[in-house]
Amino acid sequence: TNRLIRTLTEHGIHVELSSTLFDIAAHRLVIRPVGRIPMMYVEPVRRDGWRPAAKRLFDIVVAGAALVATVPVMAVAAAAVKLTSPGPVLFRQFRVGRDGELFEMLKLRTMYIDAEARAAEVAELNRASGLLFKAPDDPRITPVGRILRRLSIDEIPQLLNVLKGDMSLVGPRPALPSEAIHWTDTLRNRVRVKPGITGMWQIGRGDGADHDATYERLDLYYVDNWSVVTDLAILARTIPVVLSARNT
Repeated sequence: TNRLIRTLTEHGIHVELSSTLFDIAAHRLVIRPVGRIPMMYVEPVRRDGWRPAAKRLFDIVVAGAALVATVPVMAVAAAAVKLTSPGPVLFRQFRVGRDGELFEMLKLRTMYIDAEARAAEVAELNRASGLLFKAPDDPRITPVGRILRRLSIDEIPQLLNVLKGDMSLVGPRPALPSEAIHWTDTLRNRVRVKPGITGMWQIGRGDGADHDATYERLDLYYVDNWSVVTDLAILARTIPVVLSARNT
């Protein structure tokens, strides 16, 4: 390899070497010489310092502004939920937060109140593998609920979770406790950061049998490599994903 590199560079050919560290972002990799040997140093994942503080400040400012801006939308949506089907306006469900702590995640209710009791009858509609359930034609979803989901309006109450500190704007997908009990040691690393309203799992999600593996891989990559710049990029890419969903 050294001889080939030397020959190529002597002829003015630019050489680039690929690393096998595909799950580590470039900003964490630093080349440091040890004697005459170039070694690749991987920066550790830090949970303290300015970056987490900047992320929290960003969450508070953006979530607060977004909540104020969407009050009229949420008021109309809440009224539509209440007037078209019996039951509470908000759907509350326990999810796994940072360090494995449980919290109540909020959403506008999009299903009929007997949805849990009817889970068995719609099991064959599931398009996801493992413990997740994904069925676009789920009959338990109310007509208003379908509209709210298509426009992602049902997720607006999660801004309250962000302000409270249970969630972040960007992070791993909020997991159910029933999922967490089946996690491997590697997957437990997901709880090193707060779950997010959006994340790499949202902009790079897949359908079908590989859906579980896709979100797990993306979540773990985010946990190990997140940065404020990465969060901004994910938020920017979330907008076209949501808009494209509206047109399907």
